[in-house]
Amino acid sequence: MSAYRDGDRTVVLLPARMSAAEEQRWVGIMLDRLAAQEKRRRPSDDVLAQRARELSDRYLGGRAVPTTVRWVDNQNTRWGSCTPLDASIRLSSRLQGMPPYVVDYVLLHELAHLLVPGHGPRFWTLLAAYPRTERARGYLEGVAASGGLGLSDEDDDVEGPHEVEDHPSGPDDAAAEPVDGASGGAEGPDPQPHSRASAAEGGRAHRGATGRPPRPHSG
Repeated sequence: MSAYRDGDRTVVLLPARMSAAEEQRWVGIMLDRLAAQEKRRRPSDDVLAQRARELSDRYLGGRAVPTTVRWVDNQNTRWGSCTPLDASIRLSSRLQGMPPYVVDYVLLHELAHLLVPGHGPRFWTLLAAYPRTERARGYLEGVAASGGLGLSDEDDDVEGPHEVEDHPSGPDDAAAEPVDGASGGAEGPDPQPHSRASAAEGGRAHRGATGRPPRPHSG
């Protein structure tokens, strides 16, 4: 069971086996929980920027240094975006109220794009350091699917000029396109697959990774 905000709507996900009375009771419980969680999960832009620095230090060796990190309300097809030219990062306000590890993933996704603009092997190698990458991606997929949203971290989310290098494409890279959303400078050209944090804000946005990396097998 879970609950989240979708713009002006509140979506509550419950098991289909529940009776009408149980649904009514649990909707009230989940709404109360959601309200309590949101008080803890709506960091200011300053707190978000501080968290980005912590994530960069922990998982990227401090190499990704954004100039600004802020919430925006106009990301309709992306969870996050960035502009490598000025190293700015933007996260969709739809993420507010979601679990911290999900917000951390989107932040780290955009931070990684400051080093590697595309969604090729080098990009996903960077994100592999974060232990909850696949879990967070699955959570975001579930939110988008259940709400009928066109949100994906595989759409263009890198804005402004950037280079991408050609690389051997596999089955999942057939529709791959240039970089996804992260702000900051890039280490060098990278392949063009998409990632999952995206939403056009004008200009040429980089596409999120369309070619997602293979999911690790769990033992």
